[in-house]
Amino acid sequence: MSAKKKPDHITQKDWDSVDSPPLTDDQLAALRPAAEAQPGLVEKMIRGRGPQKAPKKVATSIRLDADVVEHFKKSGRGWQSRINAALRKAVGL
Repeated sequence: MSAKKKPDHITQKDWDSVDSPPLTDDQLAALRPAAEAQPGLVEKMIRGRGPQKAPKKVATSIRLDADVVEHFKKSGRGWQSRINAALRKAVGL
């Protein structure tokens, strides 16, 4: 088994000080699903955004040219909303 690469945000001293031996068969057998061990935490992690305010949006998948996506992404967050606005304008909505 090869050694794992140290993440950049961890110092070499901290990385070297951790000794994590592989789990034993007994330890592996005692493991429980996260939803069983920490149901409140899992609930928070998988909870969605909640109900949308009008107008409702529909999740979809669309293939766009890379340069079109880059054009919208280069101005930062909200690029998908800007694409939506451009499409609405193009179809006269």
